[in-house]
Amino acid sequence: MKGNSYLSRKIHSLLGVIPLGLFIIEHMITNYSAYEEGAQGFKDSVKFLNDLPLVFFLELFGIWLPLLFHGVYGLYVAYQSNLNTGRFQYGRNWFFTLQRISGVITFIFIFWHLYQTRLQVMLGNVTHEELGNQMHSITTNGFYFVFYVIGIIAATFHFSNGMWAFLVSWGITIGPRAQRISSYIFMGVFVIVALLFLLSLTAFRGDEFKEAASAALQMTNLV
Repeated sequence: MKGNSYLSRKIHSLLGVIPLGLFIIEHMITNYSAYEEGAQGFKDSVKFLNDLPLVFFLELFGIWLPLLFHGVYGLYVAYQSNLNTGRFQYGRNWFFTLQRISGVITFIFIFWHLYQTRLQVMLGNVTHEELGNQMHSITTNGFYFVFYVIGIIAATFHFSNGMWAFLVSWGITIGPRAQRISSYIFMGVFVIVALLFLLSLTAFRGDEFKEAASAALQMTNLV
């Protein structure tokens, strides 16, 4: 990959919104069911998603391949970026820098999260029904809880600020006033989405998921 490819950047930008932006919102709603409806509600949400027709192909072409391209190309863009906040300390320059930094953190976080959850399902170590129990084990570990908090904040900022940049780069928000209003809207989106994810994270640490994990362990021992 040589130079800055206009087409690659456009594809990278578009995939960050469709489908990956939609995936983040869907993932937020699914996880929030753990906070709003408890262990059984989260289990029902996971079951609903996995009962969708052609779910393997939906995930392959709607999540995994777009995520791989967006993540790998995003790392390349971050590597090529000239971060000059020391020379130009205006607001949007800081947001440009934070977008690159949060992208790297998000890349690491997402692939580690996939390793701890979806890959374990594929390997047969965890079932879809036990994902809530798995999240309880992860979030009750102090190191992983802090890691997930940082990862969630980075991912939601990257998504929200990326939406602002998408509207600018695709010529949807033209002019300072439109871009300023858009920045207020997406900072609000960042706060709301991050908050709902963090509430979900605290829910996974709760007694209901602890009891569900203990019950699952007892059933395993009986078998």
